[in-house]
Amino acid sequence: MNPQQYRPRPTIEPIPDDLESAQAKLVYVYLEATGGATAEELCATLSLQKLSILSILNALSSAGFVERQANEYVVAN
Repeated sequence: MNPQQYRPRPTIEPIPDDLESAQAKLVYVYLEATGGATAEELCATLSLQKLSILSILNALSSAGFVERQANEYVVAN
């Protein structure tokens, strides 16, 4: 692809207004941008402790923002 060709940007949905925690927003945006990740991948990439990640994922899941598919978490449709 030459530099002058149009390359569409991936679309990332806006962050839900209900998310107040900066860490929850970070996890949500990461999952939205990557299409999903395991808790271990989130820990390694975002430099957060596993207990924090699991707590955030539990809160996001309870609120209906993310769901678990096999061993990955993804943004809920």
